[in-house]
Amino acid sequence: MGDINKQTLLDRGAPKRLSQSVVMTKKSDQQTSQSSDQSLGVWSHLPRSFHPYIFIARLDRPIGWWLLILPGWWIAAALSETLISALWLMGLFTLGGITMRGAGCVVNDLWDRRIDAQVARTASRPLASGAITPFKALIFLGFLSAIGLLVLVSLPQRSWLVAIASFPLIICYPLAKRVTGWPQLVLGLTFSWAVPVAASVISAAWLTMPLVAVYLGTVMWITGYDTIYAVQDQEDDKRAGIKSSALSLGRYLREGVFCFYTAALLFWSYGFFMMLGPGLWLAGLGGAAAHLYWQISQLEGMSAITARRLFVSNRTAGLILTAGLMLSFLPQ
Repeated sequence: MGDINKQTLLDRGAPKRLSQSVVMTKKSDQQTSQSSDQSLGVWSHLPRSFHPYIFIARLDRPIGWWLLILPGWWIAAALSETLISALWLMGLFTLGGITMRGAGCVVNDLWDRRIDAQVARTASRPLASGAITPFKALIFLGFLSAIGLLVLVSLPQRSWLVAIASFPLIICYPLAKRVTGWPQLVLGLTFSWAVPVAASVISAAWLTMPLVAVYLGTVMWITGYDTIYAVQDQEDDKRAGIKSSALSLGRYLREGVFCFYTAALLFWSYGFFMMLGPGLWLAGLGGAAAHLYWQISQLEGMSAITARRLFVSNRTAGLILTAGLMLSFLPQ
C-alpha cells in the first residue's frame, strides 16, 4: 500500500516536472531566438526562414565586406578625375562587394561544412549545423552571383575579364588552409582584387607598376590582419588539421605581422606617390601607419577577444587611408 501511494504521488508529480521542463525549454529557445535576432540587427525584421541565409552570407557581420571594398575605394579616390565619378564607382563597389563577399562565404562554407562542425566558433554556421542544405546554399549562391553579375555588366568590358580572373582564387582559398601554412596570403591575393578591377574601370591602360605596388601592399595588409584573426582558432585548427599563418609563425607572430604591415606601407607609399605625387593624402597614409603599428603594440599575450577587436579595427585603418586619398580632390 505504501509503495502504491508513493508511486501515485510520483506519477502526480511527473506532469508538473514535465511542465516545468517544457517551460524551461521554451525559455531557452526564446532566449536563443532573441540572441539570434539581436545579432542580426536590422535583418531581424525579415521572416525567420531568411535568417540562415543572412548568416551564411555574413550579412550580419559587415566587417567582411568593409575590408573587401576599401581597396577599391582607394583606387577610385586616387585615379578618378572627379569627385562624382569617384563616388559613383565607390557605390558600385559597395554593392558588388557585399554580394560577392556573401558568395565567397557560401563557397567557403560549402567546402568547410564538415570541418566547421568540429570548430567551436563555426559549429553554428547554417551548413555545419544543418539549418540549410548544400542544395539550398547553391541556389542562394546563384542568386548572389546574379546580383554581382549585374554590377559587373555595368562596368566596361575590359573589367569583366579582370573580375572573372579572380574566380580561381575565390574557389581555391578554402582549399589553401589544407595544403599550405600560409592560407592568409591566398586570402590577401583574393581580397585585394578590387584594386585591379577598379583601375580597369577608370583607364584602359590600368596595369602599371604603381598599381601593382598598391595591389601588393594590400595583399600584405590583408595577410597581416587575417593572421591576427586566425589567432582566435589556433587550438581548434590544430585539432582539425587546418593550417594558418598564425600557427606557422608561432611565437614569432608579432614579428611576422610587423613585417606584413611594414611591407604594406612601403608598397602603398611608392604606389600612391607615383599616382598622386606629394599632397594631403599623405596625412591619411600617416594615420593608417600609426593605426597599424598601434595594432602591433597590442599583440603581446593577445587573447582571442583582443584578436577579434584588432581585426575589426582594420576598417578604421582603411577608412583613414580613404579619407586621406579623398583629400586629393580638394584644391591644392
